[in-house]
Amino acid sequence: MSARLEELGDAEVVLVLFTAARNLRGYRSRNGIGYTVATSEDRAAYRAYGLGRGSVWRVWGPSVLRSYARLIRRGGRPERPTEDTLQLGGDFVVGRDGRLVYAFRSEGPDDRPPVDDLVAAVAASQ
Repeated sequence: MSARLEELGDAEVVLVLFTAARNLRGYRSRNGIGYTVATSEDRAAYRAYGLGRGSVWRVWGPSVLRSYARLIRRGGRPERPTEDTLQLGGDFVVGRDGRLVYAFRSEGPDDRPPVDDLVAAVAASQ
């Protein structure tokens, strides 16, 4: 997505996490994020947008376990999660008038909308 940010025109991109506010600067730095990163530690924003929690099987199912196995085979070491791995995310576009014009609620950790859909939703909202 970040490679295509210029296609969003003057839209403001905000990433909302539920980590502690003290972690935001490090998160932005580690991930090379140049746009706004905010936190909803109590997950009020997640509830407001109807984002639920995934099942253990869906979040830690075969595809995730295969990814960890590949990492270990290559000499890597998985890091112990420090956050709630079952909290699901989503992608939303809010128009200038404050109306929700696009909503994608993830069904698992690897479930993301096509970037083309997000770009089109932003364009339609302006």
